Amino acid sequence: MNKIEMKKNRRARTKFRVRKKINGTALKPRISVFRSNRFFYAQAIDDDNGFTLASASSVKIGNPVNVEISKKVGVALANALKEK
Repeated sequence: MNKIEMKKNRRARTKFRVRKKINGTALKPRISVFRSNRFFYAQAIDDDNGFTLASASSVKIGNPVNVEISKKVGVALANALKEK
């Protein structure tokens, strides 16, 4: 097994472990956060029905990933959830 396969396998185990403990519903969705080197993404997921309720990212807000941009993404996600 090469390093890429090991990394994918480790990520799959982590995902399984988290999803086993945390299950989002329509009333209390699971929040998934991903941070790349350039952008910050967040989404609210309903695991019972299997779809994303709302999402937000820093692609439209600003370039650098920092605390202020992250807060703006969180506010945008909260506003999107309030609308729904």
